[in-house]
Amino acid sequence: MRMMKKMTKMKTSKGLSLLELILTLAILSVLAAATLPLAQNTVKRNREIELRRALREIRTAIDRFKALNDSTNPPGQLIPIQERTQSGYPKKLEVLYEGFVPANRVDDQKIRFLRRLPIDPMTGDDDWGTRSSTDEPDSLGTNGDDVFDVYSKSDGIALDGSKYSEW
Repeated sequence: MRMMKKMTKMKTSKGLSLLELILTLAILSVLAAATLPLAQNTVKRNREIELRRALREIRTAIDRFKALNDSTNPPGQLIPIQERTQSGYPKKLEVLYEGFVPANRVDDQKIRFLRRLPIDPMTGDDDWGTRSSTDEPDSLGTNGDDVFDVYSKSDGIALDGSKYSEW
């Protein structure tokens, strides 16, 4: 008799019932469904942070180019005519990372403002839209006179509702 009671206790204490298994799976699926949008927003937010950093890096390089062009001291640091424009901004983005040799420089070393052109995290390419200093402020096309500003060519919408091309 004691042996029978021990056997029945052992049988009832092993494993999970079907109801417990179904409840566990239901709870796990609800938790997974709640965290998926959060993970997607985190990825998008990280890309937006990277886009802001890349835009800031390029714009800072353009500003440094302009400042060097506008400076007159020392006189040997003037930017060659083929690399600059009337406005003082670079003719193209490539000048910022390919570099150039300033006029009357003794040591023929190139001045570079960027190590490389950053990748647009929204498009995955280093193809940036440019604006000229003579363009309208809200235009997405350029007349190609110089590079005054850059923007992303992505058609996407940010988490705050603005377009990436307007940043």
